[in-house]
Amino acid sequence: MTGMLARYEALVAANELRPDPDQRAAALALDALQHSLEAASNARSTGFLSRLFGKSKAVRPRGLYIWGGVGRGKSMLMDLFVNTLGISAKRRVHFHAFMLEVDRLIRDERAKESGDSIAPVAARLAQGIRCLAFDEMVVTNTADAAIMSRLFTALIRDEGVIVVTTSNRPPRDLYKDGLNRSLFLPFIDLVEAEMDVTTLDGPVDYRLDRLGGIETWHTPLGENSTAQVREAFYRLTDYKPEDAAHVPSAELDLGGGRTMHVPKSLKGVAVFSFKRLCGENRGAADYLAIAQAYHTVIVVGIPILGPENRNEALRFTKLVDALYENNVILFATANAEPGALYPTGDGSFEFARTVSRLEEMQSADYLAKGHGAH
Repeated sequence: MTGMLARYEALVAANELRPDPDQRAAALALDALQHSLEAASNARSTGFLSRLFGKSKAVRPRGLYIWGGVGRGKSMLMDLFVNTLGISAKRRVHFHAFMLEVDRLIRDERAKESGDSIAPVAARLAQGIRCLAFDEMVVTNTADAAIMSRLFTALIRDEGVIVVTTSNRPPRDLYKDGLNRSLFLPFIDLVEAEMDVTTLDGPVDYRLDRLGGIETWHTPLGENSTAQVREAFYRLTDYKPEDAAHVPSAELDLGGGRTMHVPKSLKGVAVFSFKRLCGENRGAADYLAIAQAYHTVIVVGIPILGPENRNEALRFTKLVDALYENNVILFATANAEPGALYPTGDGSFEFARTVSRLEEMQSADYLAKGHGAH
């Protein structure tokens, strides 16, 4: 299998990637970790696993924390790293989905009334895994913040799992100004003690570059608007238009045993219809789950709003609030520009705040922010 750095340099040589010193530095760090993990895996087969993956920090490979702005190539490098990592004991998962899984496992353990739930959960998560790779580590949930130090201490120091993650923020800015942040600080100390921190924050936002000036709000409804957001989806996900029938869907965990079907879900981009998102009985917590799980959301089929569909308008307001507060990029097809979306009648005055947010969400400053950043 071709290694991480060789694959990256081949893509640059083929002009599929631009030469980028910051990306190459991150690729070097990932390549070095890859070699360490593969050497450890080879040693495992000869009976020296305990020496290489034991509890001693001196012999265990250090993890890697890569942070920088949106669109700098973090996910692309993580793709290369995981795809070229020559061990089978690896797992890649979006951080939000992982923490939802942790929540479910903790509930299962607590139902057994067997005392501490963190250690057995860490053991279950680590089973068969030596490298755990995360996309988009972001912490907004107080409950998650409170358990992360104990959970990752168990995963890294007790179970010997090597963690690799990307984030839009440096470790010290995670859960910044969060409620009871003192409970979270030991996790930051753990990251700095057990992982190398690499910055990938060059001047080029390749995500916006790939979009090539495609607007985010498209009106009126029709084939032209649909074609524009479809093109945005393909550019953001690198999915080929000819494979449109095979775009993966997902079931988003909403907590409490509830899920939401996401018709198209790939690389942090989700596609929904307005009817499905706002025509059904949903609350702010549902929209927050979407905003935390996806950096880009595409909503199609937004109609003119008014008193006759005020419930849908109220849900749309909650959706926009959640997306805005988590700096999610919104692409939309609608029957009117934001300022004409709820033109008259009872509720139009209150909708003005949503109009303001929708207009700001189209600005270059908003689009340049990282997912989850405030």
